[in-house]
Amino acid sequence: MHKNSVRLFEKYAAEHIRPGMRVLEIGPDRTPSTYQRMAGTGTAAWDTLDFADRPNVDLTYRTRSDYEFPVASESYDVVVSGQVIEHVRKVWKWMPEVARTCKKGGVVITINPVTWQYHEAPVDCWRIYPEGMKALYEDAGLDVMLSRWESVGLERYKKFVPDVFDRVLVFPRLSGFVGLVSLATKLPVEASYDTITIGRRT
Repeated sequence: MHKNSVRLFEKYAAEHIRPGMRVLEIGPDRTPSTYQRMAGTGTAAWDTLDFADRPNVDLTYRTRSDYEFPVASESYDVVVSGQVIEHVRKVWKWMPEVARTCKKGGVVITINPVTWQYHEAPVDCWRIYPEGMKALYEDAGLDVMLSRWESVGLERYKKFVPDVFDRVLVFPRLSGFVGLVSLATKLPVEASYDTITIGRRT
């Protein structure tokens, strides 16, 4: 779970998870997952779903198909996934199945990398910007509340050099001292960018 994904969840998604809600997380990174620990206690349930051969993760549901989950329809108030959709070959079939598990009026949250390097797990297929995510959500019967392509980590630098960000190119992730040097010298800034999308099931 890389830092920008965590920061996006904290900035935009965590507020949608409230005490008493039932949450389904697809593709958790550990047990308890990073998102679950960030959301805190108080949910009625925080269930997890992933492939059956996922090591070192306790799962509520195990599936061998990206497009058929062993979950009853309209079971969860919130369905969340981070760094999952890029590993799904047919995202246009996957998103309706994700939406199916969400209650009417419930919320679906996805965070997906855009600038992250190629990483098979077991496949790596997609980098999706907000317009693409909006199309997938709408086609699955979800009203898009928010879809943003953002690097939260770069925001802290803007207060020091706000005008630089209009003139630099952005490449895949780099941070720390070298990132600061890039800003100071007006060379290309390298950072992690992800798309977060939040939609309500109609």
